[in-house]
Amino acid sequence: MFKNVAIVGDGGMGTVLGMLLCDKGVAARIWGYDREQLAQIEAGRQNKKFLPGYPLPEALVFEPDDARIMVAADLIVSAVPCQFMRRVWTRLRDRVPEGIPIVSVAKGIENDTLLRPTQILADVLHSPHKGKGHDRREKLAVLSGPTIADELARKLPATACAAAADEALAEQVQRTFSVSWFRVYTNTDVVGVELAGAMKNIIAIAAGIIDGTGAGDNAKAALLTRGLAEITRLGIAMGALPQTFSGLTGLGDLVTTCISPTGRNRSFGERIGKGQTVDQAQHANESVVEGIATCKSVVALARRHDIETPITQAVYEVLFENKPVKKAIDDLMRRQLKAE
Repeated sequence: MFKNVAIVGDGGMGTVLGMLLCDKGVAARIWGYDREQLAQIEAGRQNKKFLPGYPLPEALVFEPDDARIMVAADLIVSAVPCQFMRRVWTRLRDRVPEGIPIVSVAKGIENDTLLRPTQILADVLHSPHKGKGHDRREKLAVLSGPTIADELARKLPATACAAAADEALAEQVQRTFSVSWFRVYTNTDVVGVELAGAMKNIIAIAAGIIDGTGAGDNAKAALLTRGLAEITRLGIAMGALPQTFSGLTGLGDLVTTCISPTGRNRSFGERIGKGQTVDQAQHANESVVEGIATCKSVVALARRHDIETPITQAVYEVLFENKPVKKAIDDLMRRQLKAE
């Protein structure tokens, strides 16, 4: 179990994990790229932008100094949205101590490179710029699952999965974050866990569109089922294990994201379904709607691996090609009939 944790990222998930660790007696401190915003959180002892209404424990430390955030840490949490990870970790890479594990809680696929969060970390930290030949990939882990930050802040029962190629590291992460109300399982399928966490946000946008149009529960059930099928197809093609997608980070996270009234991807989709433009729906949310950028990446990945992802393609056409929602739904329903 890790005892001294540095959290990079002051969003909702980074904040709530800091709260959890402090309650457990683990020393936790948070860094944010915006020094002024971090100071406001510290002064008010509340993250009003990303986790409003929850007082932060006095033991939770806020560290704006790049040079100090990772000093003495035995675990680093990367809680930066996927599309901003490269910029943040390029800034911090010379501060990362050798041999210290990093656990990512981001969900997405980087545009252009099509890399998953742990791959981005490996790419940045293994850069020749560091002047070191050590490959950090065996020190990277993922913490993922149906983990809505607001519910974690209320200490409602929840589960997640700690995934790492090194099973011993996964178990250390498991022990570090497990508490009476938050149960963490282990997994070694990093590819499957990260891909499922990324793609479920696209299906959640589609689920929100279903809600916004009033298409009904039958349609939503079909969407989740067929959405999971295309997540699984692409995952297997990329080397993931089939069983990962029926677990917490696959089916579990998908269901939560598609039904939660506060989920930002589902809520964004609902606004689209009710007639808002993409820009209007996006600006209504303070947090990053990861599914928007991820949709571009997954369409490219599906093309690379020659995998059919009709729901993802339909969402892409609505978001980036101005396809009317009704037309997108009609086209999905009119696809060639086939066996399940």
